[in-house]
Amino acid sequence: MAILNVFRNKRVDDRPEPARFGSLLGGYSIEVMPRTAAKIENFRDFLPVGTRVYIAHIDGTPIEDMIATAKRLTDEGYAVMPHIPARSIHGKVMLDDWLNRYHNEAGVTQALLLAGGVATPAGDLNSSLHLIETGLFDRYGFKRLHVAGHPEGNKDIDKDGTTAVVDEALKFKQAYAESSDAEMAIVTQFAFDAKPVIQWAERITAAGVNLPIHLGIAGPTKLQTLIKFAISCGVGPSLSVLQKRALDLSKLLTPYEPDEFLAEIADYKASNPQSLIEQIHVFPLGGIRPSADWMNERAAEAQVLAV
Repeated sequence: MAILNVFRNKRVDDRPEPARFGSLLGGYSIEVMPRTAAKIENFRDFLPVGTRVYIAHIDGTPIEDMIATAKRLTDEGYAVMPHIPARSIHGKVMLDDWLNRYHNEAGVTQALLLAGGVATPAGDLNSSLHLIETGLFDRYGFKRLHVAGHPEGNKDIDKDGTTAVVDEALKFKQAYAESSDAEMAIVTQFAFDAKPVIQWAERITAAGVNLPIHLGIAGPTKLQTLIKFAISCGVGPSLSVLQKRALDLSKLLTPYEPDEFLAEIADYKASNPQSLIEQIHVFPLGGIRPSADWMNERAAEAQVLAV
């Protein structure tokens, strides 16, 4: 009881009670870039061993840096999932080389398949569908493949403002999952409003997609920084949540934290246990250590308060 009181006394703001998060925060994943990972002396100081760590592949990053980062994280006990951006790859020969090196030099057996943010493809691979169709992930024994989900749409794909193309692509990936030995899941872009995320999850379920959803959230960061990233990443209608917050002078200078968003998702998950929403993926826009510390603290509070 004394520990419980300590956690309750620490609550000086109006954020949702962590107990509402339930088990949603357990087993979260997070992502790094090679240049940010290089600044961290020891991931084990703050990131639980076994955590899935995505390695973001920004266009122009040498594959050698990606492989070195993947090997380091694998050696330190993490489940490594590098981004494979189709439009940055010159063709099947280059993809074969990348997967061979990831598998044999870094022990990688997981990947996030993306179209990538490059406007003009470097070769004939234009989408995650093209990556799948090469058959190379099966050849190199990749056991888990994730694909991107866009609850608020993707203006680069659905240029007419609908979600038709994105939804059809998910159905293709669902069919591939049913014929492949690899485990598959959808990892989403971060959002700030739970309502469109829930509606999207229900819509794709009704369309026959049953891939687990790893829901993207933005880790704690300055509001100004978050708005900049949200605009550049194409976040949709839920951007209005941040814009409304920016008008509140009492919140303008305090860091954004995703408590309210997570509480709404957790409440929905508790009342709809069959939902595809499985776990949380963190975009550490304010830094990987602050984001991991925040997730670890909230998860610990939720466990204590649930007793």
